[in-house]
Amino acid sequence: MSKKPSEAAAQASRAADTGPPPAPGRVPTAATKPTAPSPGPGPGPADSQVPVITPTQAPESRAARPDHKAPTGTTASGAKGQNQAPGASALAREAGADVRVPVAAADWVNPLRDPRDRRLPRIAGPSGLVIFGVTGDLSRKKLMPAVYDLANRGLLPPGFSLVGFARRDWEDQDFAQVVQDAVQEHARTPFREEVWQQLSEGMRFVPGDFDDDTAFKHLRAAVEDLDSSRGTGGNFAFYLSVPPRFFPKVVQQLKRHGLAEGPQGSWRRAVIEKPFGHDLASARELNRIVHEVFDPEQVFRIDHYLGKETVQNILALRFANQMYEPVWNRSYVDHVQITMAEDIGIGGRAGYYDGIGAARDVIQNHLLQLMALTAMEEPIAFDAEALLTEKLKVLKSVRLPEDLGAHTVRAQYATGWQGGRQVVGYLQEEGINPRSRTDTYAALRLGIDNRRWAGVPFYLRTGKRLGRRVTEIAVVFQRAPHSPFDSTATEELGENAIVIRVQPDEGMTVRFGSKVPGTSMEIRDVTMDFAYGESFTESSPEAYERLILDVLLGDANLFPRHREVEESWKILDPVEAYWDDHGRPAQYPAGTWGPPEADEMLARDGRSWRRP
Repeated sequence: MSKKPSEAAAQASRAADTGPPPAPGRVPTAATKPTAPSPGPGPGPADSQVPVITPTQAPESRAARPDHKAPTGTTASGAKGQNQAPGASALAREAGADVRVPVAAADWVNPLRDPRDRRLPRIAGPSGLVIFGVTGDLSRKKLMPAVYDLANRGLLPPGFSLVGFARRDWEDQDFAQVVQDAVQEHARTPFREEVWQQLSEGMRFVPGDFDDDTAFKHLRAAVEDLDSSRGTGGNFAFYLSVPPRFFPKVVQQLKRHGLAEGPQGSWRRAVIEKPFGHDLASARELNRIVHEVFDPEQVFRIDHYLGKETVQNILALRFANQMYEPVWNRSYVDHVQITMAEDIGIGGRAGYYDGIGAARDVIQNHLLQLMALTAMEEPIAFDAEALLTEKLKVLKSVRLPEDLGAHTVRAQYATGWQGGRQVVGYLQEEGINPRSRTDTYAALRLGIDNRRWAGVPFYLRTGKRLGRRVTEIAVVFQRAPHSPFDSTATEELGENAIVIRVQPDEGMTVRFGSKVPGTSMEIRDVTMDFAYGESFTESSPEAYERLILDVLLGDANLFPRHREVEESWKILDPVEAYWDDHGRPAQYPAGTWGPPEADEMLARDGRSWRRP
């Protein structure tokens, strides 16, 4: 028989149970809920402050079992005992009272959130995004849908805010309608009304030009209003989805109107689209201007290719598997081909594209980044500084061919047939100068002067109006040093290769020789394929989803830093200077795989381009 508690002990127990309530917004959460007042004798209302575990929370339901012993300092529900009067509680326990101890908000930990649980996504904290040039194609087709998809996946905070800045006479509701139209047309995830309603409540629009001081004053007022009404905490990223010539003006206006620095304890970040500069000199000047306003770690240079799952998988393929890294070097690799092909023309981008060209638009950033990831040494960790260190080693080791005329090619697409219809050539596109020398196709051979890759050529090519849309990295291996099958049928046996498909069908292909079923020893190439869509139940997010989330989290792993940008320009500038002084671009019919000069470039080395 247990001893009946004294009145003093009962009072002490009630005093312990009615400790300070949890702080607002912390307890209860989705993992806890208030208990209903006890119908029997006892304090009743005081119990409503004690979190109890719901029936679905399996880890904590063990505490209710007869054979389960609650840890020292916890209640039977598994919560840590805090804010109790030790003497009174001890007296109550000695008297046999059932003591339930409330949990302080600052000390309570959700038992369902374990850092070892890989299912838990990274979720952005209180924040907002300001998009300059919000009426452009990039914003409409990529950025707005990416923001919605993040919200739909539960990766944005409830108070997330989106501010648009452009030369339009719109009200907030007009902007929200534009965003909704873009989301319904281009979003990856299904449209859900409840998600949209919560997101649209934080949308604001500021009309004006980049020279308009009044517009930037209104922008600051909108940001401050969202801080107080949506709880953004002063945390804002400014996305410059504008032509590169406007970058300096926008960042200077942000500084002039006090938007580049937030309140104490908050952050401000700038997101800049490519191309970052026109050459090395302009890139350095732009870096200087931007860094006068934002610290280097606050600047995120977008290269959307680095946000693609397959590009990140290059590192996993190489450094998480034993079978590939031992042969990933000059002793086994014959050459590497990196291709980015588009089946479209310049569309309505004549004003931007003419004078930039394929090499500056794609090779300087996308392809050199892919090459760096393919060729780099193993980093000490998967963080921004370690990745930067290894990628910089590769870029600094790149050597151009001595004869740029023989090992580089530039060209323009001409009239041809593509997709079942006839299309005009580049010089006939609307807005293009008929005497333009801008390249729509570029190819070059690079070498890397280090122990791993000495003597292995890297072939980079990109172009518009090619056979089909594809981006891939092909690591082509040397032939076997001796083949006992040369007297048999081996005409269809090529070189082994590992092909990493970046888009559109994300995955990887391994090509190797195999015997054909039959009585003779006939050998030909076969492939083994890995596709993201077939191996994983979750579809790959769009690159801009990953990158926007990383900006809000402050994770710079997938963003080129200013030193990488400058090293890339050091590689391309001599090539562009050579092209400026040597004739006009070659021509290739639209719908083909480039000019004959590109095939001849590889033929001189005894190789040929892969047909993706």
